[in-house]
Amino acid sequence: MKLEQTDKEGLKKGIRSNEISYSVRDDRSRFFYPNEWISFINQVRNKNKLIYETLLQTGARISEALALKPLDFDWDRNNVTLRVTKLKARKNERVGKARTLNVSSQFMRKVRKYISDNYVNDSELLFNVHKVSVYLTMRNNLKKAGIKDWWNFGLHNIRKTTGNWLKALGVPAEEICLRLGHDYNTYLKHYGSPNLFDRKDKIQIVKILGDVYDVK
Repeated sequence: MKLEQTDKEGLKKGIRSNEISYSVRDDRSRFFYPNEWISFINQVRNKNKLIYETLLQTGARISEALALKPLDFDWDRNNVTLRVTKLKARKNERVGKARTLNVSSQFMRKVRKYISDNYVNDSELLFNVHKVSVYLTMRNNLKKAGIKDWWNFGLHNIRKTTGNWLKALGVPAEEICLRLGHDYNTYLKHYGSPNLFDRKDKIQIVKILGDVYDVK
């Protein structure tokens, strides 16, 4: 199954033995700069925005976000609990370890409005959608937004964006690790220098993330 370079930089394609084509990205570390995120999210239809905003605000994996229910939100403390999390077999886990995160008051207001507008009961799933649909919608809107290398983005790249943005804002590494469910070595491997972002970027990041860490 030989891979061949496509006309898209960093993207290779091959054909499996069953004659089904597939693609492979050279670099999976791509993240959004804040102006790119704004361009992307502005293309998304209002009813679909919250799933992407949830991924960004929490740093959750798509499987974790799609398992959320209204009862997972603590409205008084601006906390959300991810109860369905990745099972880490290397650490001999039999079930994934839940993570409780603080989120911004701005994001919580959006969630409450979404629940009210869509009549979601406490025990129902917040998002009644399949991850493939979320992925395809993202790719279509990346292209519409004019992201030059849209093919380098998957849903997991939103999670990488969260980690890189928080690092740029000076949030301690241990806090980022707890938030994303990473160990320190994974953090060092996947998140780049905070100097990748200039002052204007950081101002935009604070506006997008809201008051979660009260960073000025």
